[in-house]
Amino acid sequence: MSRPALSDYQHLASGKVRELYRVDDKHLLFVATDRISAFDYILDSQIPDKGRILTAMSVFFFDLVEAPNHLAGPPDDPRIPDEVLGRALVVRQLKMMPIECVARGYLTGSGLLDYQRSGSVCGIPLPPGLVEASKFANPLFTPATKAEIGEHDENISFARVIDLVGPVRAGQLRDRTLQTYVQAADHALTKGIIIADTKFEFGVDEHDNLVLADEVFTPDSSRYWPADHYRAGVVQESFDKQFVRNWLTGPESGWDRAGTEPPPPLPDDIIAATRARYVEAYERISGLSFDDWVGPGV
Repeated sequence: MSRPALSDYQHLASGKVRELYRVDDKHLLFVATDRISAFDYILDSQIPDKGRILTAMSVFFFDLVEAPNHLAGPPDDPRIPDEVLGRALVVRQLKMMPIECVARGYLTGSGLLDYQRSGSVCGIPLPPGLVEASKFANPLFTPATKAEIGEHDENISFARVIDLVGPVRAGQLRDRTLQTYVQAADHALTKGIIIADTKFEFGVDEHDNLVLADEVFTPDSSRYWPADHYRAGVVQESFDKQFVRNWLTGPESGWDRAGTEPPPPLPDDIIAATRARYVEAYERISGLSFDDWVGPGV
């Protein structure tokens, strides 16, 4: 039996790095592209194999963690067209929650900026004297709004989450986010990798159950640091797209983040190094070879 063509499915939406198609009344095709975004821009450059790496990483972690998820078939599901095999998944259609659920184990990124301004992150007071990459005594739930493409997610307080979804659902989102983060972070640490923070999306199924959706623990949605090089007070080495952000804001790119011009294309060596970091993160954490992942290589 031949696989359907991508054109057989209705295209529903485009995200920064994903395309969404309708398979039938209850299922969607979730396609990861090789696009990469940074600072709310979709870059002109693409990272070869990136869509397959994100899909492979998500499948590994969906299987690892205990949270119910939106997968509705295996990575080689016959409903997946050949042209996107290895970077697409058939998933259940859900009613999505209007919140980015962020778990932070370490102080960095927008959390550090919040802390430097207010001494807190998303309304959570923190002790004085914390620095870049300080480890929290306990992971924090730091939710954010979902922004449109080109706009920036904004950190919000837990009280605002209650306003948006009600107290019961807000508590479920917080608890599920932190439980899932701890499970994956503990596993990654056994492989020599720190998951400093990550973000999730959740939806609700027809039985009103909370379901983990979108991508999970990919180098796009998480910060991965080598544990043997960790040192508080400095910007960490990374296996994630922070490497691209660092190049864009460094002197070699010539780009002014505060200006109105979009970022420049990435040089070939930065593209190759980014791909290598993504592949290394997947192989170290999963214990699997990326060469064995389903779908065509580049």
